[in-house]
Amino acid sequence: MLRRPLLATALALPWIARAARAQAAPLRIIVPAPPGGPTDMLARVLGEKAQAALDRPVVVDNRAGGGGVIGTEAAAHAAPDGNTLVLGHNQTHASNQALMPQLPYDVVKSFTPVAKLATVHHALVVPANSPAKTLRGLIERGRREHLSYASSQAGSASHVISETLVRREKLDATHIPYRGAAPAATDTVSGVVDFYTATFPSVASLIRDGRLRALEVGAPARLADFPEIPTAAEAGAPYLAVDAWFGLFAPAGTAPEAVERIARAMLDGLNDPAVEERLSAAGFTADPMLPGPFAAFQKEEVDRWAEMVRLTGVKIEG
Repeated sequence: MLRRPLLATALALPWIARAARAQAAPLRIIVPAPPGGPTDMLARVLGEKAQAALDRPVVVDNRAGGGGVIGTEAAAHAAPDGNTLVLGHNQTHASNQALMPQLPYDVVKSFTPVAKLATVHHALVVPANSPAKTLRGLIERGRREHLSYASSQAGSASHVISETLVRREKLDATHIPYRGAAPAATDTVSGVVDFYTATFPSVASLIRDGRLRALEVGAPARLADFPEIPTAAEAGAPYLAVDAWFGLFAPAGTAPEAVERIARAMLDGLNDPAVEERLSAAGFTADPMLPGPFAAFQKEEVDRWAEMVRLTGVKIEG
């Protein structure tokens, strides 16, 4: 008498499981940057890879603007139910705390660190026809004549790192902020500005084509594909070795078990050779950290950027 109902239940189990997966709330990753950029690509590549491990869909929600503040604030105010993350970086979750007196969230208290994902090196570049052939040559030039330098945005790492050089080496230089890396690089190529500190991936093709000259790269060793570029330490300015980093954060109060599961799914994706190849081609270096170590790292970065901001005097009002 019981066989038929049991058989029917057994046959229905796979359908029930599929229905449960279909009804699972998607994991939303807020990207505080426009679609198509490196931050967006990082979120989409890892999100796509993590879907199977998490047994739920992963969607990317681009919310650009305000130096990353708009999207990051949205994540800070989201429910801590394990359904929302933000792909933050050294500006949204470290330097903005010191740069913006009216920041509408606390970079530490408003979030639960989930996983550090990757880093990107910065490089100082000059126009191909610049008389400065080395970083020392640029410094000497900046001490005897007026220079200008580009940044991808006021208050960005690009701005703070260059201003650190200006202050430490006592250069006569004016900051010219741009709305993004592309226009800043374009005007550096054409000689409108004298130098620009950029994330290496954003200028690598211009260096390769000979349209820009890199005077240093903030990497621990020379890059295999660009062995002619000295490291910041080799160029005599180890303080310029400041990486951009990227990681996932959840709203404060998100359950530790949810955070741990998401972290492991995302970091497992970094171990996939195809994922590693795509990220490397975009200039990322995989730099995985689980929630505990990432939280400690973030607090160190908040202090580090606060000191850099203090020394440079850079501020963003609003």
